[in-house]
Amino acid sequence: MITKNDDNSNASRFIAAYNTIDNALRSIYNFKRSMSYSDIIRRAASLNYVVRKYEDKLVDYGRLRNAIVHSSYEDVIIAEPHKDVLEEFEKIADLLSTPPKALSTIASRDVISLQADTVISDIFKLIYQKGYKNIPIYDNNNLIGVANAGKLAEVLGGAMVNDENVNDFLNTVTIKQVLLEAMDDNYYVIVSSKVTVEQVMELFNSNRKLLVVLITPNGLLTEKPIGIITVGDVVDMNRILDLY
Repeated sequence: MITKNDDNSNASRFIAAYNTIDNALRSIYNFKRSMSYSDIIRRAASLNYVVRKYEDKLVDYGRLRNAIVHSSYEDVIIAEPHKDVLEEFEKIADLLSTPPKALSTIASRDVISLQADTVISDIFKLIYQKGYKNIPIYDNNNLIGVANAGKLAEVLGGAMVNDENVNDFLNTVTIKQVLLEAMDDNYYVIVSSKVTVEQVMELFNSNRKLLVVLITPNGLLTEKPIGIITVGDVVDMNRILDLY
């Protein structure tokens, strides 16, 4: 007879993974203790990229856990899960309980920022010379927006269509003017250094206009960025979660 005290058995490890996931999701989202495991998974799927990705499997594995543990004798295990199933369940448990931090895995730490009085021509030169496509803009010590190469090109194109003097536009208009007049703030967010890869994926998933995630020590507008993630990093973030 195999019991839960056989810590090295596949069944015991499977139950441990189940408990880890159950506890992690209850803690993260403050779910009531009265909620069932399957209800937690369904609710968390709308909030968490990893849960949503594995939602059906997590529900199925919850049923498997109930089948493993004899309903009348909670200390008795009546089946052993397959190795592949166990390893996937443990992987998901790790992703939810100790998720990879974005700053140490995917974020670029090569972030340059400019002041609000920088003229547009200087920004385009920097984009061309250094390859920066997203540049945080500060008015003294406060973040007021992100100079995005694509959006700046749209603004420049609009000026040309309106028969404005392009040379004057490039050399007299400041990025602060453009940010205040021609760009909304839905394409970037600012987060703290504690943000996880899953949380960044959820940000991109919930806002299709999002292009840039800026990381500062505490997620404050008065702090300089220590990392940056763009929509172009989504594929690599998926890979990180798959291989974690």
